[in-house]
Amino acid sequence: MEKSLYLSPFEHESDLAAELTFKKLTILEQQGRVFLVEGMRNDIVWAQSSWLDVQEIAITSIGDAAKKLKALGRNWALYSTGHHRRAELIQEQLPHYPVKLIPFLHPRPSAPMGGWTLWDTDLIYASAKTSSQYPLGEMSFLEDQVNPPSRAYLKLWEFFTCHSPRLPRADEHLLDMGACPGGWTWVLQSFGGNVTAVDKAPLEPRIAQLPNVTVREESAFGMNPADLQKVDWFFSDIICYPARLLELVKKWEKHGVRNFVCTLKFQAETDHETTERFVKELGGRVIHQHHNKHEVTWFRVED
Repeated sequence: MEKSLYLSPFEHESDLAAELTFKKLTILEQQGRVFLVEGMRNDIVWAQSSWLDVQEIAITSIGDAAKKLKALGRNWALYSTGHHRRAELIQEQLPHYPVKLIPFLHPRPSAPMGGWTLWDTDLIYASAKTSSQYPLGEMSFLEDQVNPPSRAYLKLWEFFTCHSPRLPRADEHLLDMGACPGGWTWVLQSFGGNVTAVDKAPLEPRIAQLPNVTVREESAFGMNPADLQKVDWFFSDIICYPARLLELVKKWEKHGVRNFVCTLKFQAETDHETTERFVKELGGRVIHQHHNKHEVTWFRVED
């Protein structure tokens, strides 16, 4: 029987459980934020880290556990579900990896990151290569405490540092929908291209006055794509129902936009069906970033 493990983001266990069921995977057992599942899929959105090549390892001692893990790979991150002291003693015998604050656009780790958990006193589940290059899918940035007007900028920092296949070029036109107060606009203008920021509410003046930023104080849903010159990137952090955002994205895609980065925000229940429609109807990929809350990020970026 093929098994896999999925680690949920903090306080989103119910979202992960619902998605696993929605995608017809059988949950065998849950310990803490980790779900042991029959079957395997590499498109689980609400998994902070997916362990697809899971091995079931019987151990006889702390030293035996460390020896067997080291034989499988070098970099191991522990998610402890129980038997915490025993798990910590095993982790102490594994190679140490430094955990540092990440600067914006810092090179991504090249070595695979493994994950393991002590499921019982004599049983380990481990995967030498997980879905994230960062330990347990977690990363913290060396934040800018002065310039951005809100912490929403961290979602774009994470996207471009950890996920995007390329960066916007200085010759491209970037559209920021729902821009107020300007956190995403602040990030986007740093790439050197022209940014059009759209929101009925005003941006912070110091953001609106940045070089290459044009502000349109109007509704993103009322805009006519024909009113703008060619748009290369469409960004949205709008608070709206995902189904409404899907129709807005389709309108701009028909106008020739090829690159999209959008936050899908959930008002109450998580809308797994519409989330899946983004990929089925438009392509791209949906992820739950470390800096997302009750929301996910859909993106489609052409190399």
